[in-house]
Amino acid sequence: MEFDLQNPLTGFEEYHFDSVSALFDNESDHMPSFLDFKSTDVRFSLRRHSVFLISQVQSSYKFDGYIAYLAVNYIDRFLSKQEVLENKPWIVRILVIVSLSLAAKMRNVDLSLSDIQRDVGLNFDGQSIHRMESLILHTLKWRLRSITPFSFLHFFNSFFKLGDSSLTQSLKQRASDIIFSTQYEIKLFEYKPSIIAASALLCAAEELIPLQFSSFLAAISESQYSNKEELMNALAVMREMLIQGRDYCSMLTPKSVLECEHTSSQCETHTNQDKDTIKKQRLSDLRDDQTFQISQVQWC
Repeated sequence: MEFDLQNPLTGFEEYHFDSVSALFDNESDHMPSFLDFKSTDVRFSLRRHSVFLISQVQSSYKFDGYIAYLAVNYIDRFLSKQEVLENKPWIVRILVIVSLSLAAKMRNVDLSLSDIQRDVGLNFDGQSIHRMESLILHTLKWRLRSITPFSFLHFFNSFFKLGDSSLTQSLKQRASDIIFSTQYEIKLFEYKPSIIAASALLCAAEELIPLQFSSFLAAISESQYSNKEELMNALAVMREMLIQGRDYCSMLTPKSVLECEHTSSQCETHTNQDKDTIKKQRLSDLRDDQTFQISQVQWC
């Protein structure tokens, strides 16, 4: 059965109070567990490269945007709970391959692993893929039905008493677009999915029905599930992004990612070996304590 990001809980389509309450009670379990994701952290480089590769694969195959969103969610949560000893390109690639595969399975979409591996530039054997999949599942505690901002759009959209179903749908669609485009913003990591959803809807309202923005802000702020201070802070970040037209993926180019690889990964020897000759790399050094043990792999 296809996983619907807007309805992650069984029976949520009925919008009973208990179901909505369960979403708010459990949303923190589906967030990255760190708040200090700085540019000096090796995980920043890994995430940056992962996002670039996912955007490239999505551009090639034009698959469901929710697949890419889920994959990034899995990667963020995984990296936040793993001690990564070193940044190596093959780590990023197998992480992207497996995360996309898991997300596609959740969306009931058939993605060719061989095609994806060709696009990301490395092939891994079945055992390596299986081991990384098992590690991700264990790290995420098998919580693949992620509670995301999309899960809260219907709830907060109900605060908008517009009397026009087409306008209500337009607000929801615009908010969804904003959520997609802001997933890559590190500054939003500290905010819960519900806060991001409410902020996205308010940004959409500010664009589409600006005269009613203040009343919607007041209604959402007074909700028992809202934290007004966090809401205003997240809203400010989104406004800044939209005004500046910032698109994280457009900032990533093959050159910038390559530079990131060279600066983050210390190569002991320099070689002119063509990258095409390094097409097979086993994920053979995962320790039982769930940290990456990097082998003597040169990538210069």
